[in-house]
This record gives sequence, structure tokens and C-alpha cells, in this order.
Amino acid sequence: MEIDDILAEIFLNGGGNIVILLIAIFIILSIFLGVRIVPQAEKHVVERFGRLRAVLGPGINFIVPFLDKVRHKVSILERQLPTSSQDAITADNVLVQVDTSVFYRILEPEKTVYRIRDVDGAIATTVAGIVRAEIGKMELDEVQSNRSALISTIKSNVEDAVDDWGIQVTRAEILDVNLDQQTRDAMLQQLNAERARRAQVTEAEGRKRAVELAADAQLYAAEQEAKARRISSDAEAYATQTVAAAIAANGLEAAQYQVALKQVEALVALGKGEGKQTIVLPANAMDAFADAFGMLKGRKT
Repeated sequence: MEIDDILAEIFLNGGGNIVILLIAIFIILSIFLGVRIVPQAEKHVVERFGRLRAVLGPGINFIVPFLDKVRHKVSILERQLPTSSQDAITADNVLVQVDTSVFYRILEPEKTVYRIRDVDGAIATTVAGIVRAEIGKMELDEVQSNRSALISTIKSNVEDAVDDWGIQVTRAEILDVNLDQQTRDAMLQQLNAERARRAQVTEAEGRKRAVELAADAQLYAAEQEAKARRISSDAEAYATQTVAAAIAANGLEAAQYQVALKQVEALVALGKGEGKQTIVLPANAMDAFADAFGMLKGRKT
């Protein structure tokens, strides 16, 4: 075999190996470009010839190599806009400065990518306009007392405004409502006046309650006194009835006996008094003793 034939054979065998090597490289490159692994917190926007082709979710995805290309990698984590301050005028013409913060998530990256350029700036501008509009419908006291309702209204309006951008507003917060110094001084004076008024009302109610309790106490005492008198009257009436019944049963002698007995008891009580060494008796005192013993003797017989 000549040398030319030998070189031709080597060239042919080497060229086949090169082709195989190029095919292997092409297959590996196609696999590398066609397989896309998307992280859990991201979504990838795929374009083909400059147009939207697909949105790849988390996990393993396949695209057409050399034709499809991942143009945008969008995070779907919740985001917080920087705290922003905007001036607003309430319905009662009070200038307030409102500090707000908004949290949102991107749900449809294809809308966010192709419909809005600066999503954070757009949301901040939308929130500022809605805050001014809603606060302009309320008086200052309502802004302070109904903050939760105001936050709900702002969140709902912002959601409607950014719906075309593929965004979900997860939370809206009003961090602070600041007033100028003159308004603060006026509110402080009003607060002090209201506290003084409440103190006067409380004191007046206390005096009124004291008078009512005193009247109730007097009424209760009068009722108890009347009740005691009624009981005493009932007792006296019962004693009178008892005496009358005894007189009716035993005649006049029973009454005379009771009178004589009472006279004796009165004399005994007079003699028991402290410092009573000399007792002055009426002239008929002995007669009372005699009558009492006589009647007692007569009753025993």
C-alpha cells in the first residue's frame, strides 16, 4: 500500500470520529439548553423570536433549544414597598401626613413584564392617590378612629388598580398619621376641655346619687318606724282585748285586782332606785296593798 492510500484511510477514519464528537457535543448542548430547572421562589418567562412563548413554574421544564430563550427570571416572593409619606387634606380641612407601606406578590409574571416597567413606582403612585382620595372623604376624628376600615378600603382599591399587572396586594398598612403643631395644640385643648367636662359630669352624678341614697335611707327609716308603731299598736290592742275579755269573764273585781297590782309594782320599783333611802308613800298606798292582798285572797277562795 502506498503512502497516499494510508494517509487517505487515516483521514477518513479521523473525520468520522470528528463527526461523532460534534454530534455528541450538539446533543449535550441541546440537553443543556432545553432543560430548565426553576427554583421554588421564581417563575421564568420564555420568548421565541421575541414573542412570549411560555411561563415556566418551579421544577424541571423543557424548552426548544436554540429557539426558546429565558428572557426574564421573576421572583414570586412577597415584597414590601419602601415606606412612603404623602400629604392629604381631610373633609374638615385638616392637613395630615400619612405614612403607608404596601406588601405585594407577583402572580402572573407575563403581565408584570410586558405591561409595566417600574412596578414599585407604579404601585407607590397608585397608593398615594388612593390614600388622598379616601382621606378627603373623612374627617380627622374618623381617620383616627376608623383606621382599620380605611386600611381595608385602600387595600381593596389598590388591588383593583393593579389587577392588570398580574400583582396581588397582600397587605396595606397606615403606619402613622402626623399633624402639624397648630393642629396638635388645638386637639390638646379640645381633649383637656373634654376631660374637664367629663369630670364635672361625674361629680354631678356622684352628688345626685348621694342625694338619692340619703332619701332612700330616710324613706327606709320612716317605713321601719311606721312598722314599729304599727306593731306596738297591735300589741296594745291585743292587751286591751285581753283585759276586756278578763273583765267580761270575771267581772269588775278582776279589773280592780289588776289596778291594785300595778300600784304595788310601781311602789316596788320606786323603792329599788339608787340613792333612795327615804321613800315617800301616798296616803292610800297601804290601802292599795290591802286591796291587792284582799282581792288575791278572795280569788284563792
